[in-house]
Amino acid sequence: MAVSVVRTRWLTRGVLAIGVASLCADLGHEMATTVLPAFLALELHASAFALGAIEGIADGLASYFKLVGGWLTDRMGRRKPVAVSGYALTAVATASFALATHWVTVLLARAVAWMARGWRGPARNALLADSVAPVYYGNAFGFERAMDTIGAVLAPLLALALTQAGAGYRTVFGLTLIPGLMAVLAIGAFVPETPRPPQPARRFVGDVRKLPRRFAYFLAVAGVFGLGQFAPTLLILRATELTGRASTAIALYVLFNVVQAASAYALGTLARRFGSLRLLGFSYLLFALVAAGFAWGRAGTPLATLEGLVLLFALAGLAVGGIEAMEPTVAAEFLPADLRGTGFGALGAANGIGDLLSSFLVGGLWSAFGPAVGFGFAAACNVLSLLLLASLFRPAQRPGGWPTT
Repeated sequence: MAVSVVRTRWLTRGVLAIGVASLCADLGHEMATTVLPAFLALELHASAFALGAIEGIADGLASYFKLVGGWLTDRMGRRKPVAVSGYALTAVATASFALATHWVTVLLARAVAWMARGWRGPARNALLADSVAPVYYGNAFGFERAMDTIGAVLAPLLALALTQAGAGYRTVFGLTLIPGLMAVLAIGAFVPETPRPPQPARRFVGDVRKLPRRFAYFLAVAGVFGLGQFAPTLLILRATELTGRASTAIALYVLFNVVQAASAYALGTLARRFGSLRLLGFSYLLFALVAAGFAWGRAGTPLATLEGLVLLFALAGLAVGGIEAMEPTVAAEFLPADLRGTGFGALGAANGIGDLLSSFLVGGLWSAFGPAVGFGFAAACNVLSLLLLASLFRPAQRPGGWPTT
């Protein structure tokens, strides 16, 4: 088994290139996502069912291929071929929306794009972990998540500017190929890799069973939290109901993304001082407070005012930024190098399944019993996961705050 090169700083060429790739890739597919509902409704005359089917099938495939792709990169002994192929196929499939004449064509293209997006993620995270010394994992993953979120902030603004300038939806889809291919170039040309000997005898089930016990327990904790980590679209819907203005809700969502980007970077830099597990617990707690705030925030209460919603959306951005930066950091600390792909894939699959179930559960409870029950369920799951996470803390931790495996 090859040993990663020891790094004395965190902003290495590999970390910077992966961050740029994440920004460009997210810019491309979020541009497409911004105009996709209008394209389906106005040009393809598709129903809400079609949009739901497209998103649901794509998300399900992405979760599955995270697990498969992560294991494959461990078996091959290479990270870059899996990552590069994933970024390239996502870029081409997303741009192909421009050729669609029926919503089923969009469904197929979105499915291919999200399959590729699923298998590239664990390989990218493994490359990121290989690019820095363990003490800098928090910095590296925080930076990558911040760059990804900056792409998500810029994408709707760019898509809006293009459409207001007269560009059609198909033109916007075609233009997503540019940042998508820039992401491919960043990974392929600028990210170094230490190849490991291929291990064709490795089997998927066997590798999953080899994952460290603490990591397997951490997966369960992340899964419980995921049941209560509902999609940000539910926050937007609730803000729209409380304010009566969709534009206000969208502005709050922009605030959410900006804070998320800043917090991912900031908490990543603090991981060495405070420990990734502590910061993850802090982020879980903040998200629980946000869910509780939306459960209690009825019309006429302070949390339902514009000021209260600004506070809740800012806290949500702070929490999600921390979660997205610290979960892979903890995973990298718990995983041996030869199982990182499989482990990151398992974490991605657990998060994907949790997000899917959470949105159904929280949304369903909201529809049946009101927002207080839906968000209250989310808060309960968040608190339970925080209690479970506490058992992962051990006295024997290294000076930087990151635990031994």
